[in-house]
Amino acid sequence: MKKIAVLGHGVVGSGVCELFYEKREEFSKKLGEEICLKYILVRRDYPNAAYQELFTRNFDDILNDDEVAVVAEVMGGIEPAYSYVKSLLEKGKSVVTSNKQLVAEKGAELLKLAKEHNVNFMFEGSVAGGVPVIRPMHRCLSANKIEKVCGILNGTTNFILTKMITDGLSFKEALTQAQELGYAERDPSADVEGLDACRKICILASLAFGKHVYPDQVECEGITAITKEDVAYAEAWGGVIKLVGTAVPMPNGKIDVLVAPRFVAKDNLLAHVNDVFNAVQVSCDYVEDLMFYGKGAGKQVTASAVGGDILDCLSAKGTVDSLTWEDSSESVVYDPFKSVFRMYFRFKYDEKEQLDEIREVFSPITELHRKDQPENEIAFVTAFDSASEFASKINVMNTHGVKLLGGIRLL
Repeated sequence: MKKIAVLGHGVVGSGVCELFYEKREEFSKKLGEEICLKYILVRRDYPNAAYQELFTRNFDDILNDDEVAVVAEVMGGIEPAYSYVKSLLEKGKSVVTSNKQLVAEKGAELLKLAKEHNVNFMFEGSVAGGVPVIRPMHRCLSANKIEKVCGILNGTTNFILTKMITDGLSFKEALTQAQELGYAERDPSADVEGLDACRKICILASLAFGKHVYPDQVECEGITAITKEDVAYAEAWGGVIKLVGTAVPMPNGKIDVLVAPRFVAKDNLLAHVNDVFNAVQVSCDYVEDLMFYGKGAGKQVTASAVGGDILDCLSAKGTVDSLTWEDSSESVVYDPFKSVFRMYFRFKYDEKEQLDEIREVFSPITELHRKDQPENEIAFVTAFDSASEFASKINVMNTHGVKLLGGIRLL
């Protein structure tokens, strides 16, 4: 008999427990051996749960029980999750998690620790919820060289931007609706400031390119400054605005990683990923472009990913070597000021001379127009240039009294 435990009984934790409670017989048949959920670590009572006899408030019950082979950590955050996971791996127990912060900040260390003890640390549920992307990247695509990873990695911001695009809502109006529907927290900063998406692209970049990418090293921009006017200009350009995470290996061994709003052309599949759905595009040398799409968060979809990892750990014969990356003593992130891309800009000017200056400094440009556009407003997309050059040009505009109203990279 294979015995497992779960750390946490919140939204995802209760989903994992319900999954194994309801499908115990089905999973046992798949594994060829009976599976038993033995412990659930909780911090408070859950009087309506059907399996209260499994609850414990003592982590040592799980740590010191040699019958427990795999533990699911679904508590979230760094502590006490990190200390618990580290202790479990050192004890020779495999661990699976949906904790994106833990994987993004401690992944290299925990993967190394798992290998040293011939067990596994798996985290399919940490990126894109129930959408399988981690496993395909390190197993199905192992014969390929991954050349780029990009995606819409946060359902809350994607819902907000969808409402701004389709319903003409302002950012604040769309955020309020997301909160009313339960898609956004009362404090939505981790989502709308891009931090959640940043953690996820760091995990994908680390796995794709073999070096740990830490979130605090990555340029991260949220969607709080996006306006209805920006949405209208994106439409005039022929696209939509999406919060996108990207990771591309550079010739010098660094990785160009970014989370930011982007103008996405309508002929790109990412432009049609709406509401709370996520999508990850992986570009490879042999299979070329793939896209993984589905609901990126929620009790059942994340529980599905965690459950799949548990079954993988139970059937694995030692450490899965393909699920790994190296740590690094220095940042592997490419200098963001050297990154090259095209931009959309919107400026307000007072005199024709200022308009002429804008056109000259940013030349060549393609001007955009929208309904009810003020006479003293110009919007355009640029040619390719570096981030440092764009910053210099904006400084020139500041010295000439021109007001920057908006700026968004093109994907």
